Amino acid sequence: MKWWVRNLDRQPVHSFWLQTSTDRFYPDFVCQLIDGRVLVVEYKGTDRSTNDDSKEKERLGQLWAERSGGRCLFVMVKGLEELAKIAAAVAQISSRAG
Repeated sequence: MKWWVRNLDRQPVHSFWLQTSTDRFYPDFVCQLIDGRVLVVEYKGTDRSTNDDSKEKERLGQLWAERSGGRCLFVMVKGLEELAKIAAAVAQISSRAG
């Protein structure tokens, strides 16, 4: 990973955001990978991971990644037990680049 930043909420000029049906979604972390791709990570506690808002954000993040032409990746981590999803996503990208 080249760098990562904690994405700031409610800073539309300085932060990364995606438009939802009612508001803006500011994922928690934005990362630049060694191969130049962008990894965006959203963390949700297990108590909030299945609500409608979280479902919309996950669908939106996946759509954004799919439409990036392979330049971007989105991972929603639902609880601490899913942190390995981040390493798996980065490893998958690294194997494609290598």
